[in-house]
Amino acid sequence: MPDGLWEIVGPLIPAPPNRAQGGGIPRADDRQVFAAIVFVLTTGYAWRHLPPVFGVSHQTAHRRFAEWSEAALWAKLHCAVLDRLGAAGEIDWSRAIVDGASLRAKKGGSLTGPNPVDRGKPGSKIHVLTDRNGLPLALSVSGANLHDSQAFEPLIQGIPKIRSRRGPRRRRPAKRHTDKAYDIPGCHRALHERGIGDRIARRGIESSTRQGRHRWVIERTIAWLGGYRRLTIRYERHGHLFTSFLALAAALTCYKKLAN
Repeated sequence: MPDGLWEIVGPLIPAPPNRAQGGGIPRADDRQVFAAIVFVLTTGYAWRHLPPVFGVSHQTAHRRFAEWSEAALWAKLHCAVLDRLGAAGEIDWSRAIVDGASLRAKKGGSLTGPNPVDRGKPGSKIHVLTDRNGLPLALSVSGANLHDSQAFEPLIQGIPKIRSRRGPRRRRPAKRHTDKAYDIPGCHRALHERGIGDRIARRGIESSTRQGRHRWVIERTIAWLGGYRRLTIRYERHGHLFTSFLALAAALTCYKKLAN
């Protein structure tokens, strides 16, 4: 666990609940629990296979993960890292790129649906919006049967207000690049209403080769997120827990840029 990362995480962790009866065993150390959660996200291990080297039981790690997810810790961590990147001038607002990726949901649950590219098996879809360099700015999860265009406007609205090196906080990129799946009137209207440049590929007009010069960035970002093995196949029945893993992966991806 890098000290620099813990300096960001530590102040964001909610205070533990008070024990009305008092006594009991000491609460497990937050830093050890956080390291165990990152280990599960990175390796894809089941909670019950958590190694004892972390000094916490798998029940404690899973329970604390659920508690912190309810407190929106992972989204707060992502925003905190983005703020530091923005203050350092490391976020390129000249272009934003949007895309999605489907994955199988082994146990079903909320935010799942029949995957049209996987013979109708239950699956989820990850939607990602990045800056020009591929830093994830906004993310969401839906059922695999949701069309990409339906997640477009919520992603735009989900961009947090991020600190800038100088001037006010910013949340609006100069222009938006997407593939032809987003070429519908609603997506164009959403960009025009917010004063964002419209670079959505037109069906039957623009070739995929031209868009590929920009879209490879987000494909690389999705590959980065896929490096966290817990995101390659969904095992969480509760959609908000899987979304929490995704937010934590985005925060760690952005932190790597910050640390470098």
